[in-house]
Amino acid sequence: MLFPEARRALEQPAGPPVWSAEHDLAAERAAARAAALAEPREGVAEVRDVDADGVPGRLYRPAGARPGVVVHLHGGGFVFHDVEVHDPAARRLANRTGLSVLSVDYRRPPEDPFPAAPDDVSTALRWLRANEPGPYVVHGDSAGANLALVAALRHPGVLAAAVLIYPFLDPSAGFDTYRTAGAGFDPREAAWYWQQYAATPADLEHPDLAPLRAESLAAMPPTLVVTAEHDPLRDEGEHLALRLAEEGVEVVSTRYQGQIHGFWRHPSVFPAAEALMGQVAGFVRQHVP
Repeated sequence: MLFPEARRALEQPAGPPVWSAEHDLAAERAAARAAALAEPREGVAEVRDVDADGVPGRLYRPAGARPGVVVHLHGGGFVFHDVEVHDPAARRLANRTGLSVLSVDYRRPPEDPFPAAPDDVSTALRWLRANEPGPYVVHGDSAGANLALVAALRHPGVLAAAVLIYPFLDPSAGFDTYRTAGAGFDPREAAWYWQQYAATPADLEHPDLAPLRAESLAAMPPTLVVTAEHDPLRDEGEHLALRLAEEGVEVVSTRYQGQIHGFWRHPSVFPAAEALMGQVAGFVRQHVP
């Protein structure tokens, strides 16, 4: 059952779908940024924009920060959102975890398709290791969780933990929830995102784009995987969690009942968003005391 706040969210008017000829990419990006700028923002002791060897980012340092940094990778189907859109969430993440947060403004398709985004994340992570003391945690939602998983697999042994919130992993849309659990996230939307992200059809088979195709996940650090009940991505996230467990990775997997894709970023709409942020903070503190 959808929780009431999820039903109300789904009833809100929406613009033309991304796959339609009427969709305006630039306008939707601008609208997301304007909406984020209108949201309340928690104070953080220090917030500054940084240049991570050519990759823009924003560093948040909460009062009394413990040693360590959370690398946050924003969602948005690889195509939408940026550090400004995720600024309110990154502030909450810094304040709840007690760690600095580096929000990475990776390049996006269709202007910069794969592998621009994972390459930018790797560059930012190398810059971080040279400029900020660890330990390091990687954190992402949706497409950002894909990039977080890829970063952890590209850089084994570097990260103390990974947090993957409703990860977007399977270009084939082969799991049952694409047909049984989609609420507000049409499978055609998911297909459109993959089409923008992949530079060539062969990229859709590459494990740095589709990390479920990786031969092994055993190098992953302790990982929290979060899914939403009414999300077509639910099954692929839970399949990932099962694979991690079977390959000997320490993994916690949580399904948020009654919730839809995207709930994590909107605490004023979804009460579960703040509960999830608390869970993330607890998981991070467990691995970065």
